[in-house]
Amino acid sequence: MTTFEHVSEAAAFVRSRLGRLTPQIAIVLGSGLGAVAEAVGDPVVVPFAEVPHFPKSTVEGHSGRIVAGSLGGVDVVVLQGRVHFYEGYTPQQVTFPARVLGALGVRALVLTNAAGGIAEGYRIGQLVALADHINLMGFNPLIGPNEPRYACVPGAGLRFFDMTEAYSRRLRVLAQEAAAEEGFELGEGVYLAVSGPSFETPAEIRAFRTLGATLVGMSTVPETIVARHMGMEVLGISCVTNLAAGLSASPLSHQEVFEAGRQVEHRLAGLLKRLAPRIVKSLGE
Repeated sequence: MTTFEHVSEAAAFVRSRLGRLTPQIAIVLGSGLGAVAEAVGDPVVVPFAEVPHFPKSTVEGHSGRIVAGSLGGVDVVVLQGRVHFYEGYTPQQVTFPARVLGALGVRALVLTNAAGGIAEGYRIGQLVALADHINLMGFNPLIGPNEPRYACVPGAGLRFFDMTEAYSRRLRVLAQEAAAEEGFELGEGVYLAVSGPSFETPAEIRAFRTLGATLVGMSTVPETIVARHMGMEVLGISCVTNLAAGLSASPLSHQEVFEAGRQVEHRLAGLLKRLAPRIVKSLGE
């Protein structure tokens, strides 16, 4: 079977478990941010391990479950965890869940992540909307034969496609409005993706800052590329879970990242609960 057929089989399985749910919005949760799934009402839970061909998360803070239900009064599907290139998965496996979400009919994809703060002034626990990214992971998940059948909307699925607005400007505006109503400011940043799993050196961080990056992490970019190839709109939100190498006196650790995520996950849940119905409404306008 081809990857496209594997995606179709996985999507059909998940669809059979969703019942009457028809989510147009999906949320992928990064390290330590899993509590957002607990805000989903009347949840249908499907472990990654039960879905045909679905990759299994091996990282602490990534539960590896699909949670579908109601958030803010609209149908959503949440991936409580993701897989990463550094776990030994291929680029196609890393982006397989995003492909499945598109096949389910998702039109707006919210990608969250734990990120190191590069810009001066960032605070631990701060949420930042992504305005753009820099891909230094060493691969593009679309390398290989193009599969136009992945297109979710007319005109998508092209071999060469525009990435000028990888992260939807209009979705960022909706997110910033919702954040203001939640009582905090949602700034914008540029996310630089590396393969990991080792954290960056101080010299690398200085180089990344010169390139214009304000955040650094080990995910999100492959999913964004695939989502845009399929025609889904993308909203990226980073949680600054640590200050990058050379900006903090203490050594970096995944436990620090995990704990910082846990401290802000309820703020993120409140934001997404307020934001989800606005995104769904905007899709029909």
